[in-house]
Amino acid sequence: MLLQLPTENIPIQEISIHKNVKLFIKREDLIHPQISGNKYWKLFYNINHYLEKNPEKPYIITFGGAFSNHIAAVSAVGNLAGIPTLGIIRGEELEHKWRDNPTLLFAKRNGMNLKFVTREEYRHKEKLTEFLQQEFPDALVVPEGGTNEDAVEGVKMMLNEQTKDFDYLCTAVGTGGTIAGISKFCEENQKVIGCKVVDDASLENKISELTLKQNFNLIDSCFGGYGKISDENIRFINDFKEKYDIPLEPIYTGKMMQKVVELIEEGYFPENSRILCFHTGGLQGIEGANLLLEKQNRNLII
Repeated sequence: MLLQLPTENIPIQEISIHKNVKLFIKREDLIHPQISGNKYWKLFYNINHYLEKNPEKPYIITFGGAFSNHIAAVSAVGNLAGIPTLGIIRGEELEHKWRDNPTLLFAKRNGMNLKFVTREEYRHKEKLTEFLQQEFPDALVVPEGGTNEDAVEGVKMMLNEQTKDFDYLCTAVGTGGTIAGISKFCEENQKVIGCKVVDDASLENKISELTLKQNFNLIDSCFGGYGKISDENIRFINDFKEKYDIPLEPIYTGKMMQKVVELIEEGYFPENSRILCFHTGGLQGIEGANLLLEKQNRNLII
């Protein structure tokens, strides 16, 4: 088994917030220095099951954008295990710029080969996947964001005896695998809140197919669009770090925490609710975000 179960519980920290509710955050970002947060668990069974069947000449292929946490995590797995990896990257214009991109540079240093495709080609990932499976029949092709049935099973590990005492479980939603796993394996009395950071009308159906439950609610948390970082986002993330000494990245967990705090202030949660948010990692993305913000002469994320 390449990816291991942790020997100690992931810490849960209480966040002091006004109103008559209690807010906590589970620090999944601390599980591994390079394969952090939900990416660790989404890859857990994908990688381990694959290596059980293909121990001799493993090869891992996956998809992602310029600052993809998933690309970074898969490259780290490959480096850790000595497994060749290939990343299919959205945006052919990045082919000659990857050295200026912290995420892609990290992936290359981990030994990942990068293949850059047009955005049009990337939109048809199903065809790309079929082609890659034909060209590399023994390879593991992991979908964008790592979301599939093995990923959902892995997310089960984010839930334990400690998480049973909460009324609400909150997570950021990108491709839907993490919320599907939380929804599928949480307690019957728990409600799941998905802070959707992408504008994807098909997400609810995708999640329902993976979880087979209807105990979740998706709430728009795009704050201007996927990957968009407002001055308000930056202020919230920096204030949060100063108050609680917890770093947040601006694409997923930062927006999720900002939306949950807004919901608390609006009275969304009943009095005396116990709310648990999952920190899904991705802190490697802060460096790339700050490069973009610096070019725009804006405040940086601390």
